[in-house]
Amino acid sequence: MTNTKGALALASVDEPVLSAYDVVKTFTEGRQTVDVLRGVSLEVAPGEVVSLEGPSGSGKTTFLSILGCILTPSNGNVVIDGEVADAKRLNAIRKRSLGFVFQQFNLFPSLTAVENIEYALNVKGMRGREARVEAQRVIEAVGLGDRQAFLPRDLSGGQKQRVAIARALAGSAPILLADEPTANLDSVVGTQVLEMFRNLAKKENRALVIVTHDPKVRAVADRVVKIHDGRLS
Repeated sequence: MTNTKGALALASVDEPVLSAYDVVKTFTEGRQTVDVLRGVSLEVAPGEVVSLEGPSGSGKTTFLSILGCILTPSNGNVVIDGEVADAKRLNAIRKRSLGFVFQQFNLFPSLTAVENIEYALNVKGMRGREARVEAQRVIEAVGLGDRQAFLPRDLSGGQKQRVAIARALAGSAPILLADEPTANLDSVVGTQVLEMFRNLAKKENRALVIVTHDPKVRAVADRVVKIHDGRLS
């Protein structure tokens, strides 16, 4: 259910862990400027699953990149787990507070499933036995304890996406962002992955935002927010 007030998509009863206020993003192409986002606001509470939908070119992927501290807004503010995401802090905030799942699995082909997760933890600053134990915990949580020593080439598409979800869950990031996570999966496997992802986000009280064209996401979302021509509708 979408709950809107003006341009603001409000979080549920809990205090938001992810907030965007009047976000504007303008790109320059030659002598022209293109307004991709035109004052978009969104709040997401801990444990809440939000489906962000819109046609190609609507601005949803740009908005997700701003929420994920990959891009900076031209105007407006983003608050991540209580901290304003200013340009100097983006990398630190991204490592500490955000987990990502992409439509391309982005697994290192020479690393095993569990090593892919452990490497992501190393990048975030967790190393040694602590990283190994955490990587094993999350790969078991996604049902791949018996596949942790497999290379990506030996995993099915659904299993690769489960590894990618485990990688996002690894550590204590309170916010999970997913960009078309079912795009490379068939309908049955996509539904299974989405249900598992939702259940894990709920169990661990993580906010989850899924950018998608896939109508199946609505079945696992607490709210559906639509974006069109750079504005929430």
